[in-house]
Formats: sequence, structure tokens, C-alpha cells
Amino acid sequence: MFETNHKLVLASASPRRKELLAMLDLPFEIVTSDVEETSVKATTMQDYVTGVALLKTRDVAKKVPAATIIGADTIVVFNNELLHKPKTREEAISHLSRLSGKRHAVMTAVAIIEPNGIETTFVEETAVVFQTLSQELIEAYVASGDPYDKAGGYGIQTAGTLLVERIEGDYNNVVGLPLATLFAQLIAKHIIQFAKE
Repeated sequence: MFETNHKLVLASASPRRKELLAMLDLPFEIVTSDVEETSVKATTMQDYVTGVALLKTRDVAKKVPAATIIGADTIVVFNNELLHKPKTREEAISHLSRLSGKRHAVMTAVAIIEPNGIETTFVEETAVVFQTLSQELIEAYVASGDPYDKAGGYGIQTAGTLLVERIEGDYNNVVGLPLATLFAQLIAKHIIQFAKE
């Protein structure tokens, strides 16, 4: 359906981003960055997540010259506060208890760096509304181990979907890669084309 004459590299170790990008059915490599994400300072959540995505993508661009690098970072924002990946059981329970019955934002910044050095970034935002969660459900979900590698302490594509009442926006954005918007950018920049018959 699509074709490209670019060498595409996904600057992410996330299996979820890999699965989403694979939907375009184009060859790509995975090269991860070694940067310290907490080094990014910003005044807004959008600037912060864009800064982290660019940091990771630029790091990989140095490792793989003459390629088009696609990097991303996803954050969960509640009451203008960042809810990082929980490190402890207590932190995971705290995140989920705060989100219970409430609306929060999931922001994914995507950075594209072309072989000529041109950088493009965008931020996709999706609103997520949680069910009112029982303590039993929160503790059972945390005990599953699922929250620990996920921003906000839940994964919408795993058992965390049981916590969600509804979303407003792109589901794939909550998973970690707003594929439709990324696709539109790649087409507009002629990085990928519709395959000719």
C-alpha cells in the first residue's frame, strides 16, 4: 500500500510503538537512545514532552546517519502535574487512586528528523476519563505488575482498559504513537508515498 526510499528508524524500545509503526507495512529498524530524560527543563507540559522526544530522536540520529528517525515520548498529565511511570507499589496505587473517576490528558510528542537534518515535531493530546475504581480493582491491577513501565501507571492496551470509562481523541496516542497524525506528516513530507500499481 505504501513505499519509501528512506531508511526508517524508530528511536524507541517500546513494543507498543513497534507494533503501531509496523501497521504501515514498511521496513524499519529500531535503535534506542541512551539519554537522560530528566535532563529536559520546560515551562509547559507540551514543551517538556517535545523536548524529551527530540532529545531521544537526536541521540539516535547521531548513531544512524542518512536515515529518517522517528522518536516519541508519552506523558500522563493530571491537574497540570506529570504522573511518571510508578517505581513502587505505593506510587502505582497513588496514581490510580488520584485518576479514579476523573479526566486526565495523555500527550505524545513525536519528533521526525530527516537525513538533511530537518526536524519536525508535533504533540497529540487525548483525554481519558477513568471509571470510579474500587480499592480491590486498584490493588489487583497493581499486583499484576502492569503499571510499572507505563506513564500514569496503566496501559490502555492491556488490563488497564478495565479502568477506562471513555476516551476523547486518538486511542493509539494513549498506547504511545498517534499513528494517523504521524502517517499524515510522513505523506506530506514525501517520506512515504502510496505504492504505484
